[in-house]
Amino acid sequence: MTGNASLIQASQLTARAQLLAGAGQALPVVAGVAIFGTVWGALAVQAGLSPLEVALMSGLVFSGAAQFVAIELWSSPVAVGTIAFASLLVGLRHVLMGASIEPVLRSVRPRHAYLALFFMVDEAWAMSLRRAGQGKFGIQFYIGLCGLLYLSWLTTTVAGALLGGLVADPARYGFDVVFTAVFVVLIVGLWQGKRDIAPWAASAVAAIACHRWVPGNWYIFAGGAAGLLTAVLLWSPLPPQSTESAGSDAG
Repeated sequence: MTGNASLIQASQLTARAQLLAGAGQALPVVAGVAIFGTVWGALAVQAGLSPLEVALMSGLVFSGAAQFVAIELWSSPVAVGTIAFASLLVGLRHVLMGASIEPVLRSVRPRHAYLALFFMVDEAWAMSLRRAGQGKFGIQFYIGLCGLLYLSWLTTTVAGALLGGLVADPARYGFDVVFTAVFVVLIVGLWQGKRDIAPWAASAVAAIACHRWVPGNWYIFAGGAAGLLTAVLLWSPLPPQSTESAGSDAG
């Protein structure tokens, strides 16, 4: 009953309404993207990239975490293998994210779903799952959400590149914690009850321990894998809702 009601609720939203809803959901995050993107653009120019190269990397990679790792490792000559491997480690979390969002994109044509995965940054992933949990997700919502995030990232990184060295030390102004704060807020929005405590705790402990004792960026994958493994081991089906509660949910 609840699943059917959710599908009906989502289908009643027009494509335009879904698109605007997606863009509206992205707006609060854009402020964080603007700071993060401007800082990265400035650091990239300081590392030796031109504004055009900044635009190309942001447009083709579209991954703030991977791009920051790449700039930290940038040297002359460029250590392509080292940068590629470090970026791969950072991006391994997308394997878990892709698996979790697959049911949400199942109704989308495969070629469109694969294209959608290119734009699946952390914020878009979290907001799409939350929207799907509310029974209101449509691919137009995803387009509006990711489209605004993509344009914001592209334009602000280029702006940062043009500003050059105005932001020499992001940590001095606290800019380095902006995305962490944004993602914490997004995760809180995904909270579904006490069932989430164990996977979240396992993920946090594994990530902190790995960051402390294992060199490199393995802590990102370790945290995601520990949370997923814990969730699988402790998984049990939710108790079925009564007809009355399903009816109240549909309303």
